[in-house]
Amino acid sequence: MSIRKVRNLVVVAGLLIGGTAAAQTAVHWQALPTVAPAPADNPTTPAKIELGKMLFFDPRLSSTGTVSCFSCHNIMEGGDDHRPVSIGVEAQRGGRNAPTVWNAAFLSVQFWDGRAPTLEEQAKGPPANPIEMGMKNLTAEVTRIEKIPGYAPYFHEAFGPGNVITMDNAAKAIAAYERTLITPGSAYDRYVQGDHNAMSPEQVRGMETFASVGCTGCHQGPNFSGPPLPMGTGFFMKFPIYTNNPYVKKYDLTSDLGRYDVTHRDADKNVWRVPGLRNLVYTAPYFHNGSVKTLPEAVRVMAATQLNRTLTDVQVRDIVAFLTALTGPFPVQTMPRLPPTPGDLLSR
Repeated sequence: MSIRKVRNLVVVAGLLIGGTAAAQTAVHWQALPTVAPAPADNPTTPAKIELGKMLFFDPRLSSTGTVSCFSCHNIMEGGDDHRPVSIGVEAQRGGRNAPTVWNAAFLSVQFWDGRAPTLEEQAKGPPANPIEMGMKNLTAEVTRIEKIPGYAPYFHEAFGPGNVITMDNAAKAIAAYERTLITPGSAYDRYVQGDHNAMSPEQVRGMETFASVGCTGCHQGPNFSGPPLPMGTGFFMKFPIYTNNPYVKKYDLTSDLGRYDVTHRDADKNVWRVPGLRNLVYTAPYFHNGSVKTLPEAVRVMAATQLNRTLTDVQVRDIVAFLTALTGPFPVQTMPRLPPTPGDLLSR
């Protein structure tokens, strides 16, 4: 199957299914960029990356000193925690599955409900969340960082002199580090760049099936999370669309109202940011509530709930094979050396 023929199928699929106007425009297979975009007010620098990595791994930024960004987003593997829902301070459980941080830099909004327009804003969410990291507020988070004297030189190196230990700068540093967590160079990327031997025949068939059944109506663009949009402009879709199937009840797909909790508009009930599809072999269980344990089952659920289709076993197998081709090489990660802890840092 040639790339041109598969591209034509994508266009047809985008026109056949319902959804937004953006979902129905012509789609082209695109490789993942090798550099993540950064906002003008937060250019990526080595000093910010180094500081952000330290903050990402540091559990002392939680109220109990036990939970860090890394706790829920294990970048030594899939960038998530493999639990249906994550565990925060005091062993509290959240309400949603932790999305992978790998390639999050290519999402135009963050969180399942799209409530954060940027990685910078996303980084400010967990510290003050009473279930996740449990600090009273962001001011308390800054105070905690200030109480670790060894952080000051890193903030000054990244942001210059003066009073630069702020939550805005901490978030900018974490976001800068997260923009290095990208995985271009998958078999799929090499294939669409002209290496026709990069994907197996089964994966190419799966690429064709993925397009022809309509998956690209939502999962398009280089990250398969929707068309490229300005940062802060989310690409959302109702899930589930079709409820006349056993999966909705079996996997409890409607009790969480999704974006409605942010906007309180009836039209946003069960509406979600479209997730990317890269590295899915590393990110089970699937969906916002982590209810589906395997990738083949996730494909069947999506076909039934979003396309009102029942796929054959062969179609499922081929689509799964294609999705595995979206797994890219992970950049090598090393654990950072954190500044020493004052003896009274975590006293209550």
